[in-house]
Amino acid sequence: MKSAFRTVLAIATVGAVAAALTACSGTSTGSAGGGSGKQLTIGFVPGIASDPFFKAMQLGAEAKAKQLGIKLLWQGSPKEYSPQSQIPFVDAMLTQHVDGLVLVPTDPDALQPSVTRAQTLKIPVVAVDTTVSDESYLTAAITGDSEDGGRQAAKTLAAQIGDSGQVFIMNSSPTATTNQLRSKGFKEELSNHPNIQLVGEEYAYSQPAKATSTVTDILLKYPNLKGIFAVDGTTGTGTVAALRNAGKARAVKLIGYDAYDNQVADLKDGLFSALVAQKPGDEAALALQDLVDTLTNQNVDKIQKKVVLPNVVLTAENLSQNAQYQYPAQ
Repeated sequence: MKSAFRTVLAIATVGAVAAALTACSGTSTGSAGGGSGKQLTIGFVPGIASDPFFKAMQLGAEAKAKQLGIKLLWQGSPKEYSPQSQIPFVDAMLTQHVDGLVLVPTDPDALQPSVTRAQTLKIPVVAVDTTVSDESYLTAAITGDSEDGGRQAAKTLAAQIGDSGQVFIMNSSPTATTNQLRSKGFKEELSNHPNIQLVGEEYAYSQPAKATSTVTDILLKYPNLKGIFAVDGTTGTGTVAALRNAGKARAVKLIGYDAYDNQVADLKDGLFSALVAQKPGDEAALALQDLVDTLTNQNVDKIQKKVVLPNVVLTAENLSQNAQYQYPAQ
């Protein structure tokens, strides 16, 4: 994630959200149905609709929906990554009784009741990117390998700072499973580097401005800081701003997550020393395929309950050889 976001001032009601859904649907020319000829309608609720990571996911979903001949309803909170702002959109999808639901849970516990309600309504659910506490009803849970991504970030950072010095984690959400796994992998790998000291971890709650102020304070507290791991795009954006403001851009090594245009540009410019790239479009496409197969009772034996897609570490040196991992322009 990379764009600057403002906190939502008011949460949309379920009724208002439901009314907006019709303006956010994508319908292909084909038709997929469970034998009745009815075109399937799949609801897709991202973590935050305006975020570039989920924009890339939306592109993958729209392309796959067109291929499958299904109607895609894509709708989510425009400004805030939180269960409070996400749940009304999920409720609206369930109220409309979509045929299937793809969900990016912003909190594994808070979104569990939504999955339970979907089960009651017999609406199959696929979780992507993040998941819920009880995955037993899910058709599938699809994500990038966040824990390994964190480990790769730590290995890369260790090599870049000479395997010694102080480092910091700029996290985004204390509840999002992906963020926590990235942090976990990073910390576990750091245990293999005894001369590197982790001085702290803070949360910006998907607000780049919050990340900027937090990193600014950390740079003042630890003037010899050598490296930072920003666990997602919003924290990366805020951290870049803080390093620029402090005159420490490029001097402090910065490992980011995701690979959008501005991040790749900053990588080329040396502001990021590495990026861990994911495959959000592939996650979305696989989720839709799994739901269509489930609803049409085709290839259900091939559906994997748990899918973890690999990441790749991008650096300025290997970027030209890994162009396929850069996210599409928005």
